[in-house]
Amino acid sequence: MRDEKSADIVIIGGSTGGCAAALSACKMGYHVVMTEETKWIGGQLTSQAVPPDEHRWIEQFGCTQSYRTFRNKVREHYLCKYSVKPEHHHLLFNPGNSLVSRISHEPRAALHVLEEMLAPYVHNGLLTILTEHKITSVQVDGDYIKAATVIHEPTQKELILQGTYFLDATECGDVLPLANVQYVTGAESQEQTGEPHAVSGDPEPLNMQAITHCFAVDYREGEDHTIEKPESYSFWRNYQPDVWPDRLLSWTAPQPISLKPITYSLMPNANQFSLFHYRRLIDSSQFDNNEFPHDISLINWPQNDYLLGPVFDIEEKERMLHLKQAKELSLSLLYWMQTEAPRPDGGQGYPGLKLRPDVVGTEDGLAMYPYIRESRRIQAEFTVLEQHFSAEIRGDKGASQYEDSVGIGCYRIDLHPSTGGDNYIDISSLPFQIPLGSFIPVQFQNLIPACKNIATTHITNGCYRLHPVEWNIGEVAGYLAGYSMKKSTIPRHVRNHDPLLKDFQKVLTQQGIELQWPVVHAV
Repeated sequence: MRDEKSADIVIIGGSTGGCAAALSACKMGYHVVMTEETKWIGGQLTSQAVPPDEHRWIEQFGCTQSYRTFRNKVREHYLCKYSVKPEHHHLLFNPGNSLVSRISHEPRAALHVLEEMLAPYVHNGLLTILTEHKITSVQVDGDYIKAATVIHEPTQKELILQGTYFLDATECGDVLPLANVQYVTGAESQEQTGEPHAVSGDPEPLNMQAITHCFAVDYREGEDHTIEKPESYSFWRNYQPDVWPDRLLSWTAPQPISLKPITYSLMPNANQFSLFHYRRLIDSSQFDNNEFPHDISLINWPQNDYLLGPVFDIEEKERMLHLKQAKELSLSLLYWMQTEAPRPDGGQGYPGLKLRPDVVGTEDGLAMYPYIRESRRIQAEFTVLEQHFSAEIRGDKGASQYEDSVGIGCYRIDLHPSTGGDNYIDISSLPFQIPLGSFIPVQFQNLIPACKNIATTHITNGCYRLHPVEWNIGEVAGYLAGYSMKKSTIPRHVRNHDPLLKDFQKVLTQQGIELQWPVVHAV
């Protein structure tokens, strides 16, 4: 006999978007169950170990109020719990002082903040969080999802979740195939979308952005922390992708915008970009009392982007092989850096690089879950295309304006090399809006995407996938489910009946969700 549990809103996936959705749904007073496949809620921010990638105006505007609260609480976590030197004790404090993020920090800090933000609703009984639970099946009746079955992986105990609304906040859109929801994967063709950077010829559904199995290290000069030689090291040591200027395990890679070869360095020097500082999580020089004796850096680099195949919509045996090989690639990168990587002094190897399992919460030192850049994407009433906000196409007109805007975001159209053999696609974009039409499945009435699975394309997902936008998407999904129940309607009617749409947008703005940009420029 399987146990059953009911809630107003069932959120499958405790991703960044899932956490934001739980927060907004609970704010509206509804009972929520949120499941999560790993031990940590938070997705990109925690189990994948990647600090926020954000736009240049993030400290002033361009995100939701609750996302800004998250960022402020991350700063407070360090400023209040650690001895930050007085000269760094300010409103723009960046724990990692990295080159890519204005608030780079440890995944453990993000987990602490997310749990703190959700704690009031856990304590008052509105929110139940089920970690280490993976969805296995979905029960459908016509255009409605009636229940979802999840399994607690440590015990293999099944649980049936029943709800009025179901939100898919999984990293790969896992609810969609189980419910037979219409969706798209991989690269659409130019004939389908008219996008200049879409693939020519037929669509390529298994051509997806690389995943990356991230890990954290510090560097201890004079010590030797060399790991055991990975099983497939000889393969990865000699592997050179067709689009790469050198072997993958080298300091040379394509510059993402120009695609010209660029040579990086591990540590800063006068002429080269420092990969160690690129995604540094902790800048130890900002702290007193030896609380952080060494800088800590996240290894999420061109060298450990995994290109040999996708990790969903393929046979299970192949999926597990790709996941294993992605881990092997990351460990091979570390071993190469420790033993063979060229140093500026003419030597080889940095044996002082120490893997930090404690930072990512695992025994093997790799993040709990691979960094997923591209999900299954629903077929919806409206699909966001490159033509809607490409700087090259739109010029001085600005990005398309949507009557049904439910948020805003900004990032370059940033696609990493893909499983289909494509190189980087990194092109200028304009600050954009998030249309409600991209949340509304063409068929289902009580399913709402809450992550990277809204109706973007392979191209436009490249900038709708980043942390602040995913948070905005999830937050809106939670409010949309709650608002639809409050008004005894369905999301499709909220979008397509002007009085309901305007009222819903009013709710969003009252909750601190910005619906349009001030005048700003392309990125």
